[in-house]
Amino acid sequence: MVINLSQHYSILCDWIAEIRDQSVQTDRLRFRRNLERIGEIAGYEISRQLPYEEKEIQTPLGISNSKMLRSQPVLATILRAGLPLHQGLLNVFDKADNSFISAYRKHDRDGSFEINMSYITSPDLENRILIISDPMLATGSSMVKTIQQLRMEGNPAEIHIVTAIACTVGIEYLRRALPVCKIWCGAIDDELTAKGYIVPGLGDAGDLSFGNKIQL
Repeated sequence: MVINLSQHYSILCDWIAEIRDQSVQTDRLRFRRNLERIGEIAGYEISRQLPYEEKEIQTPLGISNSKMLRSQPVLATILRAGLPLHQGLLNVFDKADNSFISAYRKHDRDGSFEINMSYITSPDLENRILIISDPMLATGSSMVKTIQQLRMEGNPAEIHIVTAIACTVGIEYLRRALPVCKIWCGAIDDELTAKGYIVPGLGDAGDLSFGNKIQL
């Protein structure tokens, strides 16, 4: 299942427009905060589909019959670009366990690249709800490889993927490789360049959040 959170207008559409806008991107704090807010919206929407239970809560004046999340999810993200989006999800699921993965494109001289993973830390994922975030879903290769690695830590009951900007190519690749996943997108673009960049996209989310890096 694929959910485009900007298919119908909400304030999220303004935040998507701002993270794309070159005149706004120079403000790193604002860029990170907008990604964080997109994560908060996605977290709220995901929460509406998660299992809950009825609980009696003692107030100073009586008993409240309340609905509460049945179990805490595991929030995972791909370093470093995913950190602001991850923080937005963590603002919503503030009791969640967390997982972090270092995955990056190692470019060859001919312009091709492969996905390298150098670090992963995760709790036991067996029968847990996994919510994994990355601001850009381009080819989908990093996400598929990351989830395959995470599954070595246990088989999740549900997998939710959260991204600010997704490309239709990456979405289709994910749906073929991981048909059980639910994909939550801030927006969806149709074009992908030969080098694997989304158009119109927004550029490099990691660089815009944290500064330029040396290409590996």
